[in-house]
Amino acid sequence: MPLFEMSGENLVPVEQANFALEKDLQTLIERNLAAVFNCRFVASEFSTGALHAGRIDSLALSEDNNPVIIEYKKVESSELINQSLFYLHWIQDHKGDFEIAVQRALGNSVEVDWSNVRVICIAPNYKKYDLHAVQVMGANIELWKYRLFKNGFIYLEEVFQATKVTASPSSVDGGKNPVMVEAGKKAAQVRATATYEFNEHLEGKPAHIQSLMHCIREFIVGLDPAIDEVPKKFYVAYKISQNIVCMEPKSRNIKLFVKLSAADVESPPKFYRDVTEIGHYGTGDTEFTISSEQDFELIKPYIETAYNKVGG
Repeated sequence: MPLFEMSGENLVPVEQANFALEKDLQTLIERNLAAVFNCRFVASEFSTGALHAGRIDSLALSEDNNPVIIEYKKVESSELINQSLFYLHWIQDHKGDFEIAVQRALGNSVEVDWSNVRVICIAPNYKKYDLHAVQVMGANIELWKYRLFKNGFIYLEEVFQATKVTASPSSVDGGKNPVMVEAGKKAAQVRATATYEFNEHLEGKPAHIQSLMHCIREFIVGLDPAIDEVPKKFYVAYKISQNIVCMEPKSRNIKLFVKLSAADVESPPKFYRDVTEIGHYGTGDTEFTISSEQDFELIKPYIETAYNKVGG
């Protein structure tokens, strides 16, 4: 889809451009990792050693403390995917090297979560054969397409994300609760490499909390097919390029951590709390503690705002 600039009542096409050097694209993304992918920069041109004789374009750490590999091409190239797959296997065998790099860049207190290694490819386009190959491979590789325009705009779009469908609805609640069965049919996807599953967060919770969890899940993934559900040990994250909201279920209520600052929360309900300076499991500085679907109705506009701000 072309980009148009409005000039009065006329639409003027904006001419596309490209980076002079691949390094220019890499530098731009590395300097804006927080804004684009909500990641922390770890290293650039990271050497894989004399034996493997490669260099990973960018290493980063996600908001969930997962390793992130980013590779770039300024032209369409199947080599990008092959390189990324090679580096994905390399880092899984060289966890110590990555953890040392993280400590040097971010400090000794950071603990890497190896339950999910995120690999991001960024290029202007991909061949249909490459899209098919990545899908068949089942590797945890995201394919992002960019468009650069002469007016200084850049557009990023995820064209492939490595996901799988969750367990069948009958396994969600043993086939006993039709509300949960229906929610299970409509709800989400989980990362292929995720260690934890949504069902694990249902275990031991009262029926009304389980039902509320499905209600929240169904609403969030219904905002956009690109929203990815990523279960973690203590919470379930919902994200596109970065987390939008994290759901932490408890026995009596559910905590939702939404990616909004205190300034973004207008007329907050009584169960709102600013947790910017308070430690918590889920990512997001706005906390809502809810215990009913009526409570959740009040939270939906804030989740939609967070979704729009992330770039949905």
